[in-house]
Amino acid sequence: MNLRSTSVSILVLTAIASLDALAIDESHKKAAASVTTQSAATALTSGEVKKVDKDAGKITIKHGPLVNLDMPSMTMVFRVKDPAMLDQVKVGDKIGFVAEKLNGAYTVMKLETMQ
Repeated sequence: MNLRSTSVSILVLTAIASLDALAIDESHKKAAASVTTQSAATALTSGEVKKVDKDAGKITIKHGPLVNLDMPSMTMVFRVKDPAMLDQVKVGDKIGFVAEKLNGAYTVMKLETMQ
C-alpha cells in the first residue's frame, strides 16, 4: 500500500465516520423531540374549576394554554376519564390537569388540586 492509497483510505474512513456522527446526531434530535412531545402531553396545565356536572361526567375549567392540543387559554367543558375525579374538586378550586382528545371529545385524563 503506497502513501496515496493510504491517504484515500483515511479520507474514506473519515467520511464514513462523519456520516455516522451525523446519523447519530439526527437520531438524538428525533429522540429529544419525542421526549419534548411526551412531556407536553403529560405536563399539568393550570386551571380553575368553574362548574362540576357529576350527572353528565363533565367539568368546566378556565385554563391556560394546552400545548399538546395546540389550544390557547379559555374556559371550556371537558369530559373526565374517570367520574371519581369530579368528587375531588369543587367550584373555585385551583387545579393542574392533563387533557387529551379521546374519541373526538376533549377529556381530562389526570387531575390534581393545587394548594
